[in-house]
Amino acid sequence: MEKFDIGLAYVWEYDKEFIDLLEQRLQNAGLTTYIIGDHNLYEAAEKIAGKEMSFRFYLDRAWDVEENYEEFGKMLMKRKTIILNGYKYVTHAIDKATMHLEFITNGINVPYSIIIPPKSQHADVYISVSDLAHLGRPFIIKPCNTTGGGTGVVTGAESLDEILDERHTFGDDKYILQEKIYPTYLGDKRAWFRCFWAFGKPIPTWWDDTNHRYSILTEDEFDRFALKKLFSITKKIASLTALDFFSTEIALCTSGKFISIDYINDQCDMRLQSSHFDGVPNEIAEAIIDNLIKYIKRIKKTKKL
Repeated sequence: MEKFDIGLAYVWEYDKEFIDLLEQRLQNAGLTTYIIGDHNLYEAAEKIAGKEMSFRFYLDRAWDVEENYEEFGKMLMKRKTIILNGYKYVTHAIDKATMHLEFITNGINVPYSIIIPPKSQHADVYISVSDLAHLGRPFIIKPCNTTGGGTGVVTGAESLDEILDERHTFGDDKYILQEKIYPTYLGDKRAWFRCFWAFGKPIPTWWDDTNHRYSILTEDEFDRFALKKLFSITKKIASLTALDFFSTEIALCTSGKFISIDYINDQCDMRLQSSHFDGVPNEIAEAIIDNLIKYIKRIKKTKKL
């Protein structure tokens, strides 16, 4: 049987640059890789079923797009492959309503929010004038389980009518209504951060919510602006979700509170900044990959895989 250290599945065309970099760095570190896409999924499934091939680890960046990849991943689970971002953990973590309540319970600050049931289960919904006033204007409307690229998110809602209209878009999904958060400024930058949790370590970055532009958070800035809580908040979120790799948005408000905004993004957009204005800085992508390499080597050694 041919045994690879890691299988990497993807279908999004813009993932190719990251996957290529990932494969190159993994192989340079002495790890074996196998890329899975639409061109070879069924062939790979036959090899796994026939016990001709196996993986020690599997990173699936396709299952949220095509269900055949989830079936493939579940086949790997039966072969004792370690699934990075296990499916049951992701399903739990991407529900914004669930995470909202868990964050509050565990002392993580979140925006004032109202959770409303799916249109398919409750045709009518009551929201009081005082609740709307507490949300402020404008406010945010988000489906709780429909994720990726801001799908279904309204960032400048002003009225109850907009809430009622949006419920039709994803009728089987709960919605969360959130107050709009305005960050303070640190130097000339908005104090808005996207923090990655990458295989055991937090990696915080500046992330401008107005243009989605990343910039490197330097050690000097980290110390000067007293941003240590970005580490502890991200680590706490990781412990709540049991995910290996995700990103979360955290803003520092004028009150001095760190507020978690968009709770869990499990399929991180890993387009590179060298090719895309709003991509992840290449240094950050490489740091994430370095963490994965260390994680694989450590688990291989301790579990003697």
